[in-house]
Amino acid sequence: MVKEPRPGRVKTRLARDIGTGAAAWWFRRQALTLLARLDDPRWRLHLAVSPDREGLASRIWPAHLPRIPQGRGDLGARMLRLLRHPAPGPVLVVGADIPGMTRARIADAFAQLGRHDAVLGPATDGGYWLVGLKRTAAPPPWLFRGVRWSSPHALADTLASAPELSWGRAATLSDVDTAADLPDSR
Repeated sequence: MVKEPRPGRVKTRLARDIGTGAAAWWFRRQALTLLARLDDPRWRLHLAVSPDREGLASRIWPAHLPRIPQGRGDLGARMLRLLRHPAPGPVLVVGADIPGMTRARIADAFAQLGRHDAVLGPATDGGYWLVGLKRTAAPPPWLFRGVRWSSPHALADTLASAPELSWGRAATLSDVDTAADLPDSR
């Protein structure tokens, strides 16, 4: 999932610490680096873009990657729409602000779907950086209902929203929300 890296429209909490231009620049660089790092013949990368129209036409993102509009709604509604995407087989949805994401961690998350209905990659702040479904059945329509987004309760709320699913866990990673979360650049 990516947003167009426009100052004032992306990484707004980070922007409070480092400024809107610097936050947009960081996100653009981080997302493009991540896309290059995750490109792998074992899976197909798709960009879930926001805002829809601008993201679909953007020249910022690699032209060879298919794009899907995120659509309207809160984060849960947008992720549920992506998890229902008609492409066959298991699917993972990730954010682009996770410096520690690697091919090995993505491969492990897919492996978790061999043993579970769903998988979450916990974030150190109580949220998560990855959610995936095996997709042998349609996702429950109540998945993500009642989740307190951008809070330390997001992971627990998501698990509670669909207790009938067998949940696997991927590695715990950190996302970047504030300047304190930025990786050390020394």
